[in-house]
Parts: sequence; structure tokens; C-alpha cells
Amino acid sequence: MNKFALLVLGFLFSCNSSQKTVSEAPKSLVETDPVTYAQTITQEELKEHLFTYASDEFEGRETGEPGQKKAVEYLREQYKALGIPAAKPDGDYFQKVPLEVAKVPVGNININNTVFELGKDILAFTMAEGNFNEVTYVGYGIEADNYSDYGGLDVNGKVVLIKSGEPMDKSGNYILSGSSKKSAWSNMSEAMEKKATLAMEKGAKGILYWDSQNFLRYKGYFEFMKANNSEKMELAENSADNFIVILNETAAKAFKNDIENDHVPKPISTNLKLNIASGNDKIDSENVVAVLKGTEKPNEYVVISSHLDHIGVSGNGDVNNGADDDGSGTVAMLEIAEAFKKAADAGEGPKRSIVFLHVTGEEKGLLGSRYYTDVDPILPLSQTVANLNIDMIGRIDPKRNGNRNYVYLIGSDKLSTELHKLSEEINARYTNLELDYTYNDENDPNRFYYRSDHYNFAKNNIPIIFYFNGTHADYHRPGDTPDKINYDLLENRARLIFHTAWEVANRPEKVLVDKIAD
Repeated sequence: MNKFALLVLGFLFSCNSSQKTVSEAPKSLVETDPVTYAQTITQEELKEHLFTYASDEFEGRETGEPGQKKAVEYLREQYKALGIPAAKPDGDYFQKVPLEVAKVPVGNININNTVFELGKDILAFTMAEGNFNEVTYVGYGIEADNYSDYGGLDVNGKVVLIKSGEPMDKSGNYILSGSSKKSAWSNMSEAMEKKATLAMEKGAKGILYWDSQNFLRYKGYFEFMKANNSEKMELAENSADNFIVILNETAAKAFKNDIENDHVPKPISTNLKLNIASGNDKIDSENVVAVLKGTEKPNEYVVISSHLDHIGVSGNGDVNNGADDDGSGTVAMLEIAEAFKKAADAGEGPKRSIVFLHVTGEEKGLLGSRYYTDVDPILPLSQTVANLNIDMIGRIDPKRNGNRNYVYLIGSDKLSTELHKLSEEINARYTNLELDYTYNDENDPNRFYYRSDHYNFAKNNIPIIFYFNGTHADYHRPGDTPDKINYDLLENRARLIFHTAWEVANRPEKVLVDKIAD
């Protein structure tokens, strides 16, 4: 589970934390009784998988590290052995997820044969490359009802030079306000973003921005990032569509010596070479995605997910095995996949397709699932009917009082009343776990709803259920080892997820989305 995911706004509806399962077992909603296939999910096989997957050999499965490569190879071989094909049309089980560790860029710019080094006379926070023989000076770079610096200028595809501040009339009043009061175009915190956004809306390729008052402030931030940002991993961007280079007075006057006093926009002939390259370290990682095609509605998808990564090896050499986080979810998925495949081999395969999505980079900020949903959904989100996400289901929360045969459910009611009701009915019929909604409370300070991979589906209005056992003393520590897993609970929880997925996949209609993501 991602310990540091950002807090975001929740959804409009949530259920009370005191909800329990319904007491009456409903009639089956689908034609085939799946119990025979659920019984193939066994403690013995879960344990066998996990003692391999969460062993020291896998080195804590750190994103992009050799242990993570062993993990994805293990998963690929398991799906091959089961005969469940890859989700990608080319037969590759791996969905490459381009990642990078964020660092400030490196390089310089050359203005009329004078070199200005990044971090000294110029600042940039993204790459900026290219050669230009003209820069369009747009003065203050403002456009308002009673004033425009862009009149008669075409800046599409061009580099623009902008200075801070705003125009004044001969009386010393600001033109935009007609008084001595400055507008937001002069605000130190807002002005650069406002002016850059306007320039980009007009098609500018890049912005050269001179702000003598703010340059030292931005330089301090640049130096802080240079010293402290090497641990932040993010999805990689192949190129910067637009760029901003911040100039000090020396660099600004290399373009236009009278820039302080001349406010008239005009093209400027210049020889500009931008040589600012990304300083980010590239990380090679991948999701593992397999799919069992549906028999009647193969173009509708139920996604079962878990994260394949963990936090690697500690500085003292201790392996963080991640047996519960999220080895438990990973091996549960393998057993669930086997159960569905046995049903398919018996001629009782699911009507909708089942997608088995093992994602990377969860511990780095839900990166693998975000890549799948936001960048490259292998199977269309518009046809994805639900996501059942499994993240830590092998242990017992020491803070919890009550029946040990429980599981925390989070998010089941956030988008679909129908999915929530279905989940409770299926549990009452087949597994009789205590469904605990403590962490489903919108006011829960842990904000677990936003901290695992289901959230990237939920934000796209796809109904989700997040299955979770809670944290414990070994969370994100070397003590999270496979010998501490409660395999009877892991078995029963995995069977619940299988039965729920079976119902969602085989019911006549898709589960109804009757609530909207906020």
C-alpha cells in the first residue's frame, strides 16, 4: 500500500462504518454454481506461491530493481502455465510503464554566442531544446478587456520573451485597474503562471520569462530540488510540449538591452540555442496483464488487480519481503485466475472477460495503475464494468476487536449501490466473512480509499471494491514475511473475491453506476 499518496477530495456518498453483512443468504443470481471452482483456491497453493514470491530471492520487489524483474517473470510464467493469454494483442504479458526519478534538468542556453548556465543566470524545471533565429517579445505578456500585448502578433510555434509587471499610464496609474492598485498580473505568486498559460493558449512553443524580483526565489527552489528531489519517482514524459526558462537580468538583456524601458511587443532577430536536457533517471518497469475472454460479452471487462511491487532492501541489507503487502493480493489473484480457468475449461467460463492486472509502482504513488487507466488502457475503460482491488489480505489488524474471519471493504458503495448490495449478498451466500466498513468512512484519517490502485479506476467512474486486512507492526518492515500469513483467512478472503468477480462477470446486466465521482 502506498504510504504517501496525496490526499484528494472524496466522493459524495459513503456508508456508515458500523454496517455488517446481511444475515439472509439470497438465491443465486447466476446459472452455474461456482463453489466447485472456488474450492480450488487452497491454503496449500497460496502458501506455496507466497513462500516463493515473498522470499529473499525476490529482494523486496523494489520498482525497477532486479527483484521486481524476478517477480514479473514469475507472474508471466504462471499465466503461461495456466493457459490464460496476455491482454495485449501482440501476446506480450508485460505492459511497459515508463518511469523516471525526478531531478532538475541539466544544460545551458546560448544567446548570440554567449553561454548562460542553468542554475546561475537561467532556471528551468523541464527540458528545453531547439534552435531558434527569432524570439517574439510580447512585453508584459498580458491580455485583458482594455489592454493586449498580443495585438497583431502571431506567436504560434514561437518562443516568446515576457517580463514581469504590468503597464502604467503617464499619471502613474496601472492601466488595467485605472488606479494605483496592481492587478493579479503583477502578483508574485500568480503572474508567471497566468502569463505562461496565456502564451501557451496562443500557441507559443516556449516562454522566456524575466522577473528580477522573483529570480532568487525560483533559484532557491531550484537548488532545493537539486539537493532533495532524487527520490521522487513519476511517470516519464518523452518530451516537453512547452517550456519555461526563467532569466535573470543579465540573460534578459542579452536578448534586449532596453527591456526595462521598452514595452512595445515586436519580433527580435536572435541566435538562440536551447540545450537543457532532462536530468531524470529512467526506470524500466512493467505491469503484468492477462485476460480470460468472456463467452457472451467478451468486450466487457471485470478487472481484478493487485500491486506486484514492494519497497526493496533496507539500507542495512534487510529484505522487506512484502508477504502481506502485497504478496498476499498477488498470490490470491493467481489462485482466482486458476479457478476461473478451470471453469472455462469445463465449459462454464465467465460471460464477461476477466482481466488480471498486476501493477508496478504502487509504492511510488499508484504509478502502474495510473499508467493503465490514464495513459494506455490495454482494454477500454468505457467497457470496464468494475475493478476488484486486493491489497493486503493475509494478516489480522491488531487494533481491531471482533471475529478474526473478517475483511475490510472500502469503496464498494462509492459509485454503485448495486455493487455494494451484490457484494454483501455474495458474502452471505458463500463465505460468511464479517465485512468491516471502518475504513470506508469518509472521515477516516487514514484515507485508505485514495491509497491503493483501485482509486485510479474509481476516479474514472468505474465501480470498485478494495479488499484490505489493515496494517500491522510489520507494515513496510522486514518482518512482513510469509510465515506470518494467516493462510486460512487468505483462502477465505480470496474465495470471496472470486465469488464476487464471478457474479459481476455473469449477471445479465452490468452493475449500475448510480453515483458520480466528485
